[in-house]
Amino acid sequence: MKIVISYKENSYQVEIPKEKEAHLYGLKIGDQIDGSIIGAAGYTLKLRGGSDKDGFPMKADLLGGGRKSILLSQGVGFPKGKKGERIRRLVRGNTVTESIAQLNFVVIKEGPTSLDQLFPRKEKKEEKK
Repeated sequence: MKIVISYKENSYQVEIPKEKEAHLYGLKIGDQIDGSIIGAAGYTLKLRGGSDKDGFPMKADLLGGGRKSILLSQGVGFPKGKKGERIRRLVRGNTVTESIAQLNFVVIKEGPTSLDQLFPRKEKKEEKK
């Protein structure tokens, strides 16, 4: 599972192993966790959203962990459209399950070590033209 942590103007991406994923199952959007679960000891993180293995976004006001096709007029999963337009879209509920591929967290309380030290940036490989 991929974890994306947003802090100030930066974001940090972490891949956590299958064994640690079980600690995140059952969380709902808006829940806070201790950062030591994902390798950010001393930090307090808040779950802000995510997406499943097929790319469908999690919606905070849809209960459960399954997919539902709902009528949207604004917000998560709704593309910019004309005023008054509504679209039926498939979105996932607000609960973390085994089928979630990515979770987005935001830092609530900062820890003693900077996130740059905990999650160093990877160098990008140059593409051949």
